Amino acid sequence: MSRRRIGFWYRLAAFLVKPTMSMLFKRDWRGMEHIPGEGGFIAAVNHNSVLDPFSYAHFQYNTGRVPRFLAKDSLFNRAVVGRFMRGTGQIPVYRETGDAADAFRAAVVAVRSGECVTFYPEGTLTRAPGLWPMQGKTGAARVALATRAPVIPVAQWGAHEAMPPYVARGKFRPVPRKTLTVVAGLPVDLGEFYDQEPTPEVLREVTDRIMDAVTALLAGIRDEIPPVERYVHRSTSADRRGSVSAPEEEKAE
Repeated sequence: MSRRRIGFWYRLAAFLVKPTMSMLFKRDWRGMEHIPGEGGFIAAVNHNSVLDPFSYAHFQYNTGRVPRFLAKDSLFNRAVVGRFMRGTGQIPVYRETGDAADAFRAAVVAVRSGECVTFYPEGTLTRAPGLWPMQGKTGAARVALATRAPVIPVAQWGAHEAMPPYVARGKFRPVPRKTLTVVAGLPVDLGEFYDQEPTPEVLREVTDRIMDAVTALLAGIRDEIPPVERYVHRSTSADRRGSVSAPEEEKAE
């Protein structure tokens, strides 16, 4: 299979979400030509608002390639949300359990089957000053080296203005109307790593290269210079409240 069919649940989600997003926000979308038309690939996306998965999904859906997100397993236990998550083929991440590696295996199978798997390599909403991308986890790098599939960096900006990260409920600020910018870049060149042993050092180097590409795109959107040192966040129990995730296979690091 070269690409996932847009089935009933994805079409229903699009029917509900796309008009709402179009009504509430302006769009600035660039780089859709970098999304592969066929074959499996990995999208690596920054994360600075609980709304930005919707803006990225809207962008990706309109390319004809639907994304499969890695998301925390508790979302799949909610009645309505869980039905949409399962129906659209999202991948649950079971943190700190014996099933944690299942997300990695599912992501590899999906990419090898010709699908788009979306990683938020930071693993949670950014804590970095200025909302720059933090140091990434190595899940996307592991899948990239296992599959040798293209890794498309994606940067987005603007959703945080309507829904800042880590604010109390009821702080949604859609007025004045915000612009959601999503920019996809050229595939990250990882060829030199394909024949290397995926040691922690190699995985860290691959991850840093992916995050460098995402950060460079975001710097272009913002027309600002990012920090020289990337912020390193140590996961806490509070992160489990985040909307998206990544396999936590970095505990040896």
